[in-house]
Amino acid sequence: MSGLLERHFAAAHAEGEGWAAVAKACADQLEPLPPGANLGFLYATDALAGDLGSILTFLRERTRIADWVGSVGLGVCTTGRDSFDVPALAVLVAALPPDGFRIFTPATASAAALAASPDPWFSRVRPMFGIVHGDPRDADIAQRIGALARDASLFLVGGLAASAEAPVQVAGRVVEGGLSGVLLAPDIPVVTGLTQGCSPIGPVRRVTEARDNILMALDDRPALEVFKEDIGELLSRDLRRVAGQIFAGFPVAGSDTGDYLVRNLVAIDVPRQWLAVAESVAPGDAVLFCRRDPASAAADMSRMLAGLQRRANAVPRAGLYFSCVARGPNLFGRPSEELAMIRDALGEFPLAGFFGNGEIAHDRLYGYTGVLALFL
Repeated sequence: MSGLLERHFAAAHAEGEGWAAVAKACADQLEPLPPGANLGFLYATDALAGDLGSILTFLRERTRIADWVGSVGLGVCTTGRDSFDVPALAVLVAALPPDGFRIFTPATASAAALAASPDPWFSRVRPMFGIVHGDPRDADIAQRIGALARDASLFLVGGLAASAEAPVQVAGRVVEGGLSGVLLAPDIPVVTGLTQGCSPIGPVRRVTEARDNILMALDDRPALEVFKEDIGELLSRDLRRVAGQIFAGFPVAGSDTGDYLVRNLVAIDVPRQWLAVAESVAPGDAVLFCRRDPASAAADMSRMLAGLQRRANAVPRAGLYFSCVARGPNLFGRPSEELAMIRDALGEFPLAGFFGNGEIAHDRLYGYTGVLALFL
């Protein structure tokens, strides 16, 4: 480990009726704690969102780990398994070098705020990697992610909270709004991968007329006319059937892997032949249409895992997985399919994560994807 303090990780997962029983079950599973454990990742399902403060206090007292980060999702996951629609927790604890990380809150989620911090760590250490969680109610969250990654020269991974009432985060305490998380020192090795949950069904089109989030013309033709051509005659007969099946994809400029951001279709104006999408668009933008496709998603998951297996070249020490609420059993039709694929490809290792309202990779906010970070 290049002379560094040996890193150790442990994971726990539990389901139950009340927060106290679930939190105790996780604490019991974590014992004995890794020597020197000093950072915890905490993910709770929506049913426990209102109890997250109590859970955090309990785990801090039981583990004596002061620093915690995390979020709330409609599902949580651990090694080989996910949990939806029940009160559940997924926890990962780590023993990192004492100067290996720093937590930041929404109030300090900018390069300027981090640089102005009185903590000398930020002037002494040049972090390059961050694990982050965000609030889906923040209309500027995608811009915050991009600005933090760009201005602080960070590669980010993480996800947006998902909860009916309390999409909260953990950053030392329970917080709301904006972006929070933990930055890691550059000598803590991490590799990441991203997998798409949709597959393109037509060619890349050029936006030739648009306003705000409305596609008016593509390739100098009415947008809806082009859309119908790409999705095929069967779906075009009843456009109500495209909801939840067909999406707009925006290719990522400069990507050498054909990467694209998936956004929902929010309205179809048949008389005007317009499409409204959940993204601002402008003439000159590239767009393609894609289908939510379990078979293609499984194939792309296998591609991502094969690449990570080559890069890791060993069973990872630990991992964090951030997936979309529209994936999991909602996409694959069976519980724990994604987690079983990760375990089968990479082996048994401590893992935790959640199913959120958006996934973060590098400097962008994605949808319908899975983002996996592995500690080596």
